[in-house]
Amino acid sequence: MPTISSFYGIIIVMYLRNKEHNPPHIHAITQDFDAPFLIATGEIMEGEFPPKAKALVKEFIFKYQKELNRMWETEQYIKLPPLV
Repeated sequence: MPTISSFYGIIIVMYLRNKEHNPPHIHAITQDFDAPFLIATGEIMEGEFPPKAKALVKEFIFKYQKELNRMWETEQYIKLPPLV
């Protein structure tokens, strides 16, 4: 599970097992939560996530949407800068 970025106690990872996990998404992980978020919309796919952390993940996705989609398509990971 390559870590793409981390900020404010949130770790962003992407799992790719021959793309069996469609639609394209990332996982956001905190001490108590782990939830998948759609790259296309920034919306949570299932589960729960704290509202403030959820908003930060959505902001991260929209800021780096192009890069996240490229990683999903190529399966080549890069580290992305954290939100500041």
